[in-house]
Amino acid sequence: MTDPYALGAADLTVRPEQLDDSPSWVYLLREFEKHYRLGSDGGSKAIRAHRKRVREMLVDVMEANPGVVGREARHLPVTAHLPRALDLGKDGPLSGMARALERVSDRLSWEYGYQKVPRALEKKYAYCEVAGPQGPVRSERLILGFVLFAPGTTYPQHSHRDIEESYVSVAGAWSENELAVHAPGSLVLNVPGHEHRITTGRYDPVLLAYAWLGPDDRLSAPGMQFSNTRKARVEQGI
Repeated sequence: MTDPYALGAADLTVRPEQLDDSPSWVYLLREFEKHYRLGSDGGSKAIRAHRKRVREMLVDVMEANPGVVGREARHLPVTAHLPRALDLGKDGPLSGMARALERVSDRLSWEYGYQKVPRALEKKYAYCEVAGPQGPVRSERLILGFVLFAPGTTYPQHSHRDIEESYVSVAGAWSENELAVHAPGSLVLNVPGHEHRITTGRYDPVLLAYAWLGPDDRLSAPGMQFSNTRKARVEQGI
């Protein structure tokens, strides 16, 4: 007599992991959606429009229930500062995002993103993609991730061709182009081609969440490179 349970087991197939199978990634993406929905636009029409684009794109990604790829965890020297950044974040206005990131911290793949990294940055900077063409959560039209800076870091002048970028402060104080201090909870928008330079305070690490919007081919191969620093700073009067 055939065992029906054995027959049923033989018919089972292993399907690729989808987003709905990974609650920790779902909760992290929901924290992004919540901030881009509820965070202040500061009266800026450009920021309000950007928030809406990111939010709508993210909702589309989540509703599509994309595949989740188990990337190998990778640590770089700056990730020694991550526990402190998460502790600061959990006491700030984006505590939910900091806690959600902590839940997946052992699965993050930190990178430099440049073929040649300045020696001064090797121990002070890294980023990880959580959703995007190279992220564990696959998305072709939107990239979400985090950037981590050590205290006392200067991230050189750069821009992103065809990519609209926003930084959301999760932990630490930092400045862009040395024109203002951005505290946790704030958002900075960089339109395509805008030259920007990041500096961080002397005592604490800085953790930024970021969102990139742009053409599919540009997001899959952004071609990250630093600007001619001296020329860029002269053009901006910095």
